[in-house]
Amino acid sequence: MTPAARIAVAIDILDQVLTGESAEQVLTNWGRSNRFAGSKDRAAIRDLVFDGLRCKRSYAALGGAMTGRGIMIGSLRATDTDPATMFTGEGYAPTALSADEAGFQPPELSDGERLDAPEWLLDDLRASLGDNLDPVMDALRHRAPVFLRVNLRKGTVNDALRSLARDEITAEPCDLSPSALRVTGNPRRVQNSAAYQIGLVELQDAASQAVVDLLPLVDDLRVLDYCAGGGGKTLAMAGRVAARFYAYDSAPRRLAPLADRAARAGVDVALMPDRAAVTKSAPYDLVLCDVPCSGSGAWRRSPQGKWALSRADLDGLLGTQAGIMDEVADLVRAGGTLAYATCSMLNAENGDQVRAFMDRHPGAWRLVQDRAFTPLDGGDGFYVAILTKN
Repeated sequence: MTPAARIAVAIDILDQVLTGESAEQVLTNWGRSNRFAGSKDRAAIRDLVFDGLRCKRSYAALGGAMTGRGIMIGSLRATDTDPATMFTGEGYAPTALSADEAGFQPPELSDGERLDAPEWLLDDLRASLGDNLDPVMDALRHRAPVFLRVNLRKGTVNDALRSLARDEITAEPCDLSPSALRVTGNPRRVQNSAAYQIGLVELQDAASQAVVDLLPLVDDLRVLDYCAGGGGKTLAMAGRVAARFYAYDSAPRRLAPLADRAARAGVDVALMPDRAAVTKSAPYDLVLCDVPCSGSGAWRRSPQGKWALSRADLDGLLGTQAGIMDEVADLVRAGGTLAYATCSMLNAENGDQVRAFMDRHPGAWRLVQDRAFTPLDGGDGFYVAILTKN
């Protein structure tokens, strides 16, 4: 496919996504219906679509319309490329620019457009990020690096680097975590690599690994991952110490992949089928709550979430987060640890939640440490607070 033909496909996909359909699903459907397209074409189209979603507001403003066509025209103008060179109407290229499109003069972008931020959330982001607002939001406009976590129970970082190299994958250590590698070449080969297949490496953001590094983990602890999802942090914890691990999620289907992942990693995890089982196995020495959140720290990976989030959604998440913290308070033994984590950069979901929790339980908890990560640190945006039960 020519670059112009790829843009034409991206326009069609973006138009479907703008109606509310999942970008991943639309891309999958297109790939199944167009098997003539090679892997390079599919990868290039995917990049065009996700770049368009990350920069949807600015590209639409530069292109003159909040449509797939407008976003793609804007993406070319953002790189000082004349859209007329791609919008030719020849072959499989998009139809030629109209007189209005060709003569469109983009206005000066507003802060929300320039930063590709939801307008309603801009003040909250500014209050939370301060002077880092511009560079953080700019980082979220670009593709995220691919990070791996080395399973230190199976080998060393150097073992992983050598194994990956045999599959022509290049990587380098990352300062955020001693178990983190940043993939620098052939990232799409990772899941078929020997290192991945034997459980020596797992895909996991470096800041997510750094959150686990801060937890007070030692052998023989009873550890509960209360909002485990697919189990990434469960496995990261299990890769560090020989403790007893329990995983629970309010949506059990999210836990389904964890059994196979744990077997591949060579660790034992008890999957808790319901809340009653969680309570029966209490108390725990450490409870990690990686709670549902806005996902603002990971918007470059899931850009649709940035635009789908509403004030009502955020308010609902704040209520859920507070409820989860209150739910697990009694599951922690006296002197034990509660770790609260989000992949958010909003104060309302982070420090404000922790302070409100401590106010609701006066004298019961002591804040030992908290830390916020942003993409400026190299990985995604994360927050973790570590509390000890008095």
